[in-house]
Amino acid sequence: MAGETPIPCVACNQQMKFADLFAAADELGADALATGHYVVSRDDGSGGRALYRAADSDRDQSYFLFATTRAQLVRLRFPLGTMPKPQVRDLARRFGLSNAEKADSQDICFVPSGHYSDMIERLIPGARIPGEIVHVDGRRLGLHSGIVHYTIGQRRGLRVAATEPLYVVALDADRARVIVGPRAALAKTRVSLRGVNWIGEGEIADLPASGVPIAARLRSTRPPAPAVLLRTGEVEFVEPENGVSPGQACVFYDSVDPRARVLGGGFIAAS
Repeated sequence: MAGETPIPCVACNQQMKFADLFAAADELGADALATGHYVVSRDDGSGGRALYRAADSDRDQSYFLFATTRAQLVRLRFPLGTMPKPQVRDLARRFGLSNAEKADSQDICFVPSGHYSDMIERLIPGARIPGEIVHVDGRRLGLHSGIVHYTIGQRRGLRVAATEPLYVVALDADRARVIVGPRAALAKTRVSLRGVNWIGEGEIADLPASGVPIAARLRSTRPPAPAVLLRTGEVEFVEPENGVSPGQACVFYDSVDPRARVLGGGFIAAS
């Protein structure tokens, strides 16, 4: 409703899995907590643990774990991170686990139908506020039934007549407007972040004023791209990135390598 695209999997890890499960681990007197995330952690040589992308790049979930704290990483273990998914299924069959043949999850777990706007309407009646679809040049192209149906970068389902492909380039929640334009209008070279979590070496405040080279990932389905991280929490991309959506995560890696280390990340506030 605010014109952002939230990422509930990160919030779930922060506020539920790694909060409630650690509380249960403490009650049990457990030394460690193991989860089924496809990610790798290793001793960093200084008493802590560093986080890395999974061996199976198609299953890598490091994007969703950027908010994990250093203290949590010390006690977390990810036994599946070094295995491909077929091997995990073979082990599940060998040990007689009931979910050995369970289909892979494709949608948000609490919205199995994929129609998240219906869920929003049930939770907040009246969330679908109609408004205008407006071109970046100011032309009014049509009407929509609520900005909750749209996200930055969306092309399908606009239902407006145009002589060129159009994409959602911005959402104006205050005026209930969906702003569309050509693909070129999606290009961004800089993003500002909030809620930054740093799990690299040292502290982010100690980075040089000119920033440090990183690889930044804006979507879980998108590969990391070369960028520069500033100590202000802003990220500058070497090449423009498309579909930068407020509310999504921008995750930092030390390189574009498939086994790269996770340095942290934050939530996109503006671009």
